[in-house]
Amino acid sequence: MTAFNFEQAFSRNIGWITTDEQAKLRSKKIAIAGLGGVGGSHLLTLTRLGIGEFHIADFDKFELANFNRQAGATISHLDQPKTDIMAAMALDINPELHIQKFPDGVTSSNLADFFSGVDLYVDSLDFFAFEAREMVFAYCAEHKIPAVTAAPLGMGVALLNFMPGKMTFEQYFKLNGKSSTDKILHFLLGLSPAMLQRGYLMDQSAVDLLNHRGPSTPMACELCAGVVATQALKILLGRGKILAAPKGLHFDAYCNRLVTTWRPGGNGNPIQRLGIMIAKQKFIKMNRE
Repeated sequence: MTAFNFEQAFSRNIGWITTDEQAKLRSKKIAIAGLGGVGGSHLLTLTRLGIGEFHIADFDKFELANFNRQAGATISHLDQPKTDIMAAMALDINPELHIQKFPDGVTSSNLADFFSGVDLYVDSLDFFAFEAREMVFAYCAEHKIPAVTAAPLGMGVALLNFMPGKMTFEQYFKLNGKSSTDKILHFLLGLSPAMLQRGYLMDQSAVDLLNHRGPSTPMACELCAGVVATQALKILLGRGKILAAPKGLHFDAYCNRLVTTWRPGGNGNPIQRLGIMIAKQKFIKMNRE
């Protein structure tokens, strides 16, 4: 059996990054909350990039409904904790990884431990996990931890980076004090001002936002992982232009479109407020019907 060797295992990264940069990435620690559709792919992609340490959090187990998009969802992994499975898969790529598991998810009681020594936060929480998401992004803003979120929308990805000293998650999305329905609309429209995915949804009945249900694709999840790992490389190595909120990116592979989004003031922007108002009217009408 061939013995593991870090330099050889990740030697094909060299060229796009230098040997010194690979060593630097090996010394970095990334926190990932949520190991579902995007989180599992984030962990494996970042492991292959050569990141050396992770904090991973998820309270859920794998089930059949995860099979269309989640990296760890297989028959052999059914009913097993996502933290255990994804940690094992990452360690199978790099057995020298340091991984701390948070099998109860991210909570107010473990928040400080989850972010201890972390260089970057990658958001992979369920779309509707607003309480946890607001909590972790507030912590990142307070402790100057860069945070990246990439939403799998349709067959594309919408990216936002929240960098220390720049616009915060709350300043952009303005979720505080909103009703659950308003949070859904503010988060969706904030993630995706361009809404590139809206034109090719084939079955409207598959969308039930009030009951926290919506369609997904594996393509979007994999696109998210590639985009987030690229942002992680740039942030951790301090190279390349980084778009920070209120600027973002939306790429849709189905529409063959890439848009740089810009909403000064985030969801407080007049154009954005109008879009949210129109979306709310459609949302109310759809639920009545």
